[in-house]
Amino acid sequence: MPGHEACLPGQVVLPEGLRGWSSPVEMRAATEVSGLESAVLTPGKAARVTLRRTAEITYALRPAEPGGKVSSGGMIAFDAPVAGTYRVMLNVRAWLDVVHDGKALDAVHHQHGPACSTIGKMVDFPLPAGRSVIQLSGSGKPVSEVMVVPVP
Repeated sequence: MPGHEACLPGQVVLPEGLRGWSSPVEMRAATEVSGLESAVLTPGKAARVTLRRTAEITYALRPAEPGGKVSSGGMIAFDAPVAGTYRVMLNVRAWLDVVHDGKALDAVHHQHGPACSTIGKMVDFPLPAGRSVIQLSGSGKPVSEVMVVPVP
């Protein structure tokens, strides 16, 4: 990929607000809403989330891009301490929906992660305070790193 010739493994310094990406905790994605209590992200802390086969998942809301039978996905919860814009980051190609009170929220910004990092995509959502559900679908990988941070 052009512009990444100078990237050296282990020498990427992430901006202050993204440093939690470097030390993910292990987590299993929920396959139904009742399993979300054991799949809750902490703001600013990355999680290495084990996804499930699409056929095993009953999403809170049908994803915009559910993926095929051989793809992976799942759900994780996020509790926004205050209303505001939050950035959801992934390291894999997957569809990302954020659901709050049974409705999919519209993203307000998309971008790639910092050069040389493993952050593949960053998507911003305006979230009310309280619990939202992050739905991942259509992933070709069985594991995804995920992190949510407030947008300054």
